[in-house]
Parts: sequence; C-alpha cells; structure tokens
Amino acid sequence: MCGIAGILGAAGEDFAAALQSMADALAHRGPDADGIWHDAAAGVGLAHRRLSILDLSPQGAQPMRSPGGRYVLSFNGEIYNHAALRAALDEAGPIAWRGHSDTEVLVAAIERWGVAETLRRANGMFAFAVWDRAARRLTLARDRLGEKPLYVGLLGGRLVFASELNALRRLPGWRHAIDAQALGLLLRYGYVPAPWSIHPGIFKLPAAHSLCVGADTLASLRDVAGFTAASECYWDLRATAAASLATPFAGTAAEAVDTLDALLGRAVGLRMEADVPIGAMLSGGVDSSLVTALMQAASPRRIRTFTVGFGEARYDEGPHARRVAAHLGTEHTELEVSAADALALVPRLPELYDEPFADPSQLPTALISAVARRQVTVALSGDGGDELFGGYTRYFDALAMWPRIAPLGAGGRAALGAALRGFGTSASRVHAGAFRVARIGRRVGARDFADYYARLLSQGLVPTSTAAWPACVPEPPCRGGFRAPFDTPLAYMRLTDQQLYLPEDILTKVDRASMAASLELRVPLLDPDVLAFAWRLPASLLVDGRRGKLVLKSLLHRYVPGDLVDRPKQGFEVPLASWLRGPLREWMRELIAPRRLGDHLDTRAVTRLMDEHLAGRADHGLALWPVLMFQAWQERYGASAT
Repeated sequence: MCGIAGILGAAGEDFAAALQSMADALAHRGPDADGIWHDAAAGVGLAHRRLSILDLSPQGAQPMRSPGGRYVLSFNGEIYNHAALRAALDEAGPIAWRGHSDTEVLVAAIERWGVAETLRRANGMFAFAVWDRAARRLTLARDRLGEKPLYVGLLGGRLVFASELNALRRLPGWRHAIDAQALGLLLRYGYVPAPWSIHPGIFKLPAAHSLCVGADTLASLRDVAGFTAASECYWDLRATAAASLATPFAGTAAEAVDTLDALLGRAVGLRMEADVPIGAMLSGGVDSSLVTALMQAASPRRIRTFTVGFGEARYDEGPHARRVAAHLGTEHTELEVSAADALALVPRLPELYDEPFADPSQLPTALISAVARRQVTVALSGDGGDELFGGYTRYFDALAMWPRIAPLGAGGRAALGAALRGFGTSASRVHAGAFRVARIGRRVGARDFADYYARLLSQGLVPTSTAAWPACVPEPPCRGGFRAPFDTPLAYMRLTDQQLYLPEDILTKVDRASMAASLELRVPLLDPDVLAFAWRLPASLLVDGRRGKLVLKSLLHRYVPGDLVDRPKQGFEVPLASWLRGPLREWMRELIAPRRLGDHLDTRAVTRLMDEHLAGRADHGLALWPVLMFQAWQERYGASAT
C-alpha cells in the first residue's frame, strides 16, 4: 500500500522538485521509503511513497522499470494473484526476476501483455501510473471496485495526478475553488462521487477505468464531459452482474454455502499474504466475524483482532465482538470511544479525508485504524457484505414500502407525497414525529423506483427542497436504469450501491482512515469470484423479510454459535444526534454561525436545521454532518475561496 503522484507536461520540463514535494505530502500512505523518476526530455515524472508489505528489500522500491526498460510504474495497492501471474509470465518465457514483489510482476505483465490484458487478468486493489517510454504515453488505472483512489486534472497546462488532493495542493499554480455540482452532491449523499471532485478541473478516475494520455491530448481533460469521454471502462460491473444473473446457481442452499465457503476461504487466503504482521477488524457483525473466522481457520497462530465500542449501548458492538473473539480464540484488542475521543479527532478530519466527506462512521474507523497499526501493518475487514448479499436495513424498508405505493402510479404517488409533506411541515412545531412523516412524503412522491431509491439514499433535504441548498444538484453519472435484469427492487438497490455507495463512501472511508495511520486494509468479500457468485444467488438466499445476508449467516453458523449470528443488525454507527446536542454542540454552533457560512450555503436553511435538531424536534444529524464537514474543510483549506 502506497501513495503515488506525477506530472505530464511539455518536453524539456524538469519536475524533480515538484515530485519530491508531492511525495512528501503522501508520507502517511508510505512511511517506509520514497522515490521519484523523471525524464525532463519527455516532460514526465512519477513519485512514490512506499508502505512495505511484500518484498521489504530495495528490490521492491518504486518507481520501478520493467525488465526490458520500456515502462516505468508507480503503483499503489496489492495484486493478490501475483504468484499466478508470475507463473504465467514464466511459462511464456523466462524473466530475470530481481525480487518477489507484486509490483515487479505488474510492470513485467504490462511490458509483455499490455495494459489492457494485464488489467483483465489482475485480481487486486490498486491505482497506478505507467509511462511508456517508447510511445511517450501515460496510462492511469484504478481497480474494479474503487478500493484505491486517484485524482487527475490539469494545472498550468500540465496533467497532474495523485492518490490524495493534498499532494496536488503542493504544486505551483494551485487555486482553491469549489465546484457547485460537487457541493450539491456532497450535501445530498455525504460524499462527492467520481468523476467529480470538490475542485473544478480536478477529477476522480472512476473505478474500473483507465486513462491513456500524451502531451497532445491534455486539452480534452478540461471538464467532466471531456474527462469522461477520454476515460475508458475496462471492466463493467453491470455486465458482470447481468452475466451471473443469466446463469443462476442451481444447487441447494447447502451447496450454495459450500461454494461460498470455498470461494471466500480462497479470497481470505490470498489477502493474508504479507511479509509484515496482519490482523482483522472485528465489529462482531456477520461480515467481519466471517472474515475473522476464515482467517483464524487458515492460520496456525492466533490472529490479532480489533474492535471499537461506545458508551451508548445502542451503538456498542464491543460485547458482540468480544464474544466472537473469545470463541474463535483470537488475540483481541478493544477500543472504547467516548464523545471526548470523537471531539479530539474532529479537527483532524479535513486533513485525513482532504476532500469534504460526511459518513459519521469515519470517526471510529479512523480511531480503530490507529489502534490496529500499533500491532499490525495489514488488516482484513468485512466491508462489502451488505452491498453484495443484501444486508442494509434500507433494503428491507424499500422492499416493504414499494409494493404498497407502486400501484398508485406516478401521479398518485406525487399526490400522496405532497399530502404527507404538507402535514409534516404544518405539524412539525408541535409534534416531533411530523418530521419523519415529511421525510416519508419526500420519498413516496418518487417518479419510479430508481427515483425512490435515490431519495432514500439522500442525506438531507435535497432534492425536494433545493431552495435550501445550492440550486445545481445533479444526479450522479448514468449507471444504468431500472431495467432488466435489474428491474426488481433488490437487484437494482444492490447494483446501485455497488456502483455508487460502495466505492464513493465505504471504500473511500476505509482507505483514508487506514492510510492516515499507515495501515493497509484488505477487503476479501470484494474478490471478483465472490462478487460474481453473489449475483448468481436467488433472492431467497439473500433476503427474507427484515433478515438479510442469509447465505453469509448460514456460512457463519459453521464457525460460531447461532446466538452470535442471529441478532438484529447494528451497523458501524456513532451516536451522532446526541453528540451534536451534547459535547459537539458548541463546535457545531460556532462552525456554522451565520458569519462563517460564506456564500456557498443558505444561512437561514442551515440555521433552521441546527435549531430544530438542538431543540429535539427532529434528528437532522445526517443533514447537518455534510454541512459541518464542508465548513471544517473550507476553514482548513481556504475559507475565502470563490
């Protein structure tokens, strides 16, 4: 796990000093070593920060040249099937290997097979930049599900890229500015989805995309439309899922569990390879417990596990994790997080995430990552289980509600939604529950199921009260509508979350939190074979009423007692509402005081939300948190920006 950065400009430019400065900004992502490579004649340079995981020797240092010298690679991530790729390369013709790193395998594969074929074969999490010295072309690529980040843009007529925005801020000519569309998306979803970033002219390379550029093609990357047109999707999640749905699993429920056991066991095994200490994030929920159980089953020694708990019982998974750890026999560490701990971390969030990001579970994720790093360098997590196997509570809510309102038609839903919103607004001053009625009304008035789910995902009042927020609130990029074979609510929700929520929220959260602590976090449930198999399963093995992830729970039953599995879903949440009314109250009031809000937010709307929340008439925590994260970020990086 590492950090990468680079510049592509005009021939004759020497970027050595700028590259070193960019690498220094990414030191937390790679504290073990750094390196730069540049070719002034070609006007290109690559920078790298190294967190040594495989091949700790200098033979794994980057940027790394290919065996024949044609390609130079700067790589962030892990290629889990590098041993199989190495064997395939050797079979086609011997290579004089210098070490045993996956980086060396990756750059050798690119030289022999080309970037496209290497991407097709690679199983991993990564973002990389590779310079073709012969063709004078730079190719950037990101892994299939977006586990590793990559920002790209033009600055002073040069292409610049980096794992984090902080590296780009080191460059001459950087200007702090806000993209109104990106801000609207942040307020709606709690994150800025690719290809946007919070800054105009700086983009996120979307998951499963590559971008090949030369000095002659830079001009096409000046806006979202041009960047999107220039980027190429090398792997299509929708097509992969559709192919799996077309070949449904025909075995029994027990056979499905057997198959998943083998697939997930292999995925966990691949991700346990490391030349450094390794552990597991254990929340006590189904996903992390299953990953931990498979790790312990494959390990001759007690694995280290880590969990976080809270003082409020509703949010405290510590006792559940403790019992799972005791049954599996792991070496367990538990961190109890107080509001004071959260308050101490809040001022650091803008630097940890370097772009406004508003998933409140970013707090415990960052705290537990720091604790885990004291003992291990690599940790496995259970992220992805809800999206792949149908575990979110919102799935159960939508599956219960949509059949009731779908027969009303778009017109009937609009009328019902308007009535519920009207009642909620008029009654809110005397009845706290009226806010919930109004919120339901905003969802019920949806045009179709895709619109309904977009509203269900919305953090705040957007899009039905756009007057309270920036006027421009676009939809995310087109990711496929409510049509076959994703024309059932469950299939549509799973696909949408795998395309949007998983890479842009969950994986962004765990990458920034873990890398801030120089910890590599690996996610076995996102293995390509596991994902494809999940889409082959019938809905009956996923969701039943308000019970989800049925096949995962059945598998977990093989490793831990039933009473540790069959309990209500808790989720990795924080008591945000009470914290904002309590220990974070004054921080919130000061941060969004009218004199500090600036021109980007509607002062009266934000103040109203805060006042209603503090009075206990409504829980606006999830609507306020994006505002607070944006304000904190603005004050850290440029409050006077236009």
